[in-house]
Amino acid sequence: MPAANTAPHHDTPAPPALPLMTQIRCEVAGLVSLGAGPHGERRYVPLGGGTARGPELNGELVPGGVDWQVLRQDGALDIAAHYVIRTNDGDLIEVQSNGLRHGPPEVMAQLARGEDVPASSYYFRTVMRFTTGAPAWLHLNKVLALAVGRREADRVLLDVYRVS
Repeated sequence: MPAANTAPHHDTPAPPALPLMTQIRCEVAGLVSLGAGPHGERRYVPLGGGTARGPELNGELVPGGVDWQVLRQDGALDIAAHYVIRTNDGDLIEVQSNGLRHGPPEVMAQLARGEDVPASSYYFRTVMRFTTGAPAWLHLNKVLALAVGRREADRVLLDVYRVS
């Protein structure tokens, strides 16, 4: 009689679902360049007001956030945005968003000039983390989100999906 298999059983995790949390519309000011650095041109974009509207998170963006960027030598843009959402019930949620935007050189040049470009012509994704001490929103401290972005002349739009 063969010996029983005593090896531990390991389940394969299910692939994540991506339910929509919110759509962020963020007003942006002019780009400020800090010049060339060891990894490319270092720059930032001040973030103005805006909105978060969706099935899970609704509120206003608090002016004063910043989108730090590195324009790499390969033409891709590393993004590290940091801002605050004031929810409709008055609570504050810190957002840290790290991502990447790239596309054909002519499309990136059009975006840099503030021209409208179809979102399908470039790649714009960020990974988002949330931090808050507000009791009603503590669950967001344990959420990882993925955002798909679009750049317009004076604003950024992000469709934010919870990674389940």
